[in-house]
Amino acid sequence: MKVTLLQEKLKEGLLAMERICSKSFSLPMLNNVLLKAEKNFLCLEATNLEIGLRWWILAKIEKEGKIALPCGLFSNFISLLPNKKLELETFESILKIKHNGKDTKIKGFSGDEFPIIPEAEKEHFISIDSPLFSQGLDQVVGLAGLSTSRPEISGVYFLLQKKQLVMAATDSFRLGEKKIFLENPLSQDFSFILPQRTAREIINIFGEREGLLKLYFSSNQVMAEFPMEEIPHPKIQLISKLIEGEYPNYQEIIPKKFETQMSIKKDDFLEQIKLASLFGKKTNELKLKIDSKNQKLEIFCQNPDIGEYKADLSGEIKGPGLEIAFNYKFLLDGLTKIKSPEIIFGLQGEDNAGIIKPRDAEDYLYVVMPMKGS
Repeated sequence: MKVTLLQEKLKEGLLAMERICSKSFSLPMLNNVLLKAEKNFLCLEATNLEIGLRWWILAKIEKEGKIALPCGLFSNFISLLPNKKLELETFESILKIKHNGKDTKIKGFSGDEFPIIPEAEKEHFISIDSPLFSQGLDQVVGLAGLSTSRPEISGVYFLLQKKQLVMAATDSFRLGEKKIFLENPLSQDFSFILPQRTAREIINIFGEREGLLKLYFSSNQVMAEFPMEEIPHPKIQLISKLIEGEYPNYQEIIPKKFETQMSIKKDDFLEQIKLASLFGKKTNELKLKIDSKNQKLEIFCQNPDIGEYKADLSGEIKGPGLEIAFNYKFLLDGLTKIKSPEIIFGLQGEDNAGIIKPRDAEDYLYVVMPMKGS
């Protein structure tokens, strides 16, 4: 292999590879990144056997070939070099790097020993704005529960219905649902469960990339693909296994009507919860008293060893008054994901789930269970 390319292009790809490379003692080859020089590209590959990542870089290829290199060492070394042309050349299992008039050698492994990343099926796919998709995914990904007994709730549920994509996640105590409109309708409904780690990697890798992302899906795997700007060729492909099992019918726990509903400014509510949380107990209990007569919400938090905090917020309240307690961390998790300046908080008694959603949009909702027996 003999390749010439810019340092910044190689650095960008290697930083992404580091996120996927597994620190495995039983399978040390997973600690490596594969370099493949083919046609006009240098392709980087990394895998942890659950997620695979390919990254293509336009380069001058004088000789094709491949080599596997320690990912951390190679990435750290390249990131410290100036942004100038690099020449990479292999001699058996050694990579020689020519940079700034200097030569560096890194010992690697035969590329034939590297695990093969499976090719994704391309029968079913959607094209979607990359930042919009990543932002929507970010609104729900942190709510997935890490459960070995119920692996199906350990990921993000995807439901594709003709003209909309629905993403949902829950840990049984709270739930988030995000809807995104699709410009090109699908011919049939499709659903799958995406692992939480895969969802986070998609957000990290594609979240800041302007343009259309293609999401291919089948019964057992998904692939996110982003194109090159210069030519019609993939730049990045992330391939992942899916979680097996049937996702719970979460629609059953979403309240359909409310006895009490209030509209309040999100930032004011957030600020008061954060202040009150400083006086919280180990249970993270935060008490809310909704006063419909005086159109105000009282926030109260108490710890006998520290003190107490009480504050009032004005809002538009409909329905009877109510006293209810929530885990303040769960309230914060939901509120911080809402972009709207005002929120609707709907409640159906002190023992039932509450729902928080933007006042000016119907594309996101957050369901949270109250703390009982407080």
